[in-house]
Amino acid sequence: MADKLVIMLLTISPDQPHLCGTPFFQAASAAAMDVEVEVYFASAATRLLAKGVADKIYPSDNKVKSVYAFMQDAAELGAKFFACGGALSAYSITPEVLIPECTGVAGGATYISRVMDDEWRSISY
Repeated sequence: MADKLVIMLLTISPDQPHLCGTPFFQAASAAAMDVEVEVYFASAATRLLAKGVADKIYPSDNKVKSVYAFMQDAAELGAKFFACGGALSAYSITPEVLIPECTGVAGGATYISRVMDDEWRSISY
């Protein structure tokens, strides 16, 4: 069984908060199972990495737990978050406004290398 998971966030965005909880819940679940987890934020999903965005949206109407709280759970369990440099630029997000849980910037080549590696499994949202 593979013990590494890469997650691509491409079609989720803060504009659709109901879609934003599950990827982080699954990242946290995998990390809790001692799986190495990397989450790649591309396109509008990158906006979730800006301070003050994910903590103001909720994946459900009961507003018990913010998307940022789900992100923190995953990060605390060891999931690493990587922002797409091109998307950061496209959305005018500077390194100074990134949440502390953001591990760094990594592009498409890094993500593709994970997907092509037999030791990794992938999920895309």
